Amino acid sequence: MSSTAASYLFTSESVSEGHPDKVCDRVSDAVVDLFMAAGDPNVRVAAETLCTTNFVALAGEVRGPDTFGHEQFKEAARQAIREIGYEQNGFHWRNAEIVSHIHAQSADIAMGVDAGENKDEGAGDQGIMFGFACDETPALMPAPIHYAHEILRRMADVRHADPACGLGPDSKSQVTLLYENGKPVRATSVVVSTQHADSLDQAAVREIARPFVEAVLPDGWMCPEDQFYVNPTGRFVIGGPDGDAGLTGRKIIVDTYGGAAPHGGGAFSGKDPTKVDRSAAYVARYLAKNVVAAGLADRCTIQLAYAIGVSHPLSVYLDTAGTGRVDEAKLAKVLQEMVDLRPRGIRDHLQLNRPIYARTAAYGHFGRDPEPDGGFSWERTDLTADLKSAFGA
Repeated sequence: MSSTAASYLFTSESVSEGHPDKVCDRVSDAVVDLFMAAGDPNVRVAAETLCTTNFVALAGEVRGPDTFGHEQFKEAARQAIREIGYEQNGFHWRNAEIVSHIHAQSADIAMGVDAGENKDEGAGDQGIMFGFACDETPALMPAPIHYAHEILRRMADVRHADPACGLGPDSKSQVTLLYENGKPVRATSVVVSTQHADSLDQAAVREIARPFVEAVLPDGWMCPEDQFYVNPTGRFVIGGPDGDAGLTGRKIIVDTYGGAAPHGGGAFSGKDPTKVDRSAAYVARYLAKNVVAAGLADRCTIQLAYAIGVSHPLSVYLDTAGTGRVDEAKLAKVLQEMVDLRPRGIRDHLQLNRPIYARTAAYGHFGRDPEPDGGFSWERTDLTADLKSAFGA
């Protein structure tokens, strides 16, 4: 997002872990984690999920230990649903019907991607991937998506700690901010739609949601009262997959930058890190974040392009939207010298061959804190010292 207007409004939305599409993302990533936990760098996963009223279907292609089969996949799905918190008549982790049609990976795809005697490991697919960072928040994320995620994440924390709080698993948020001279200054409207107990009316849900919004937005940023919308339809008791069918990969803008930066089009969830849809988007965010963290630009967009079976990226594009303090061509070159952008190099640098993916399925893949076990490793800012040194900053 970069506007030449003196002032403008920009909106981003988030959806919770209980949103039907996010349930599917979580289940698909639970299958990825199942294989990643095996410790075999040659596993391959491309898992898709569909969910509706008390029904979940798994499909896709995998390669890994023979001990993994349909029963293990279905159990991983059931436990994911349980952890989200679905114990409703229309969608319950214990009695939902779960079917698996996951099968072995195509030998033709494996041949094109796997390393060989005279061939480096290639990208798992063709495509373009983007990474982005800006100085609007401490997480170096665009402010609208950052606050939208945080509202729902805090609501989920309370729901998990106190199941009697009246909140259900399915919720959405939307935050509109006013920008002046390119910087966010306050919210002009906020929308929160959340599944709730049947005993609560709209006014009660509004007052449950209010403190979460006020706690997340900076002081003085709360929107006018008539622009604070909570459950605008008036009632949201039936939710989740019982209210609407879900699919893996339908919330890719929620997963990334809320529309404030380009998206290559590929979804992340359900894919092992040989799939550059996922790993290259992660490393692009990592590079962009380190550029901004090092003070070399206020905002940075990076695009990477790959061809299936080819190891090196076809192109590396960097744009600081006029905020850069160093030569962009040199910066792109330096970044490629610091990090090997081949699929294997990305996985090694970010240590992606770990069971760290189910936690990414809600509240954004970016803007999170790096975790001790390697989760969100792409959020580290460990390149900043070297970047400053390279440019004498």
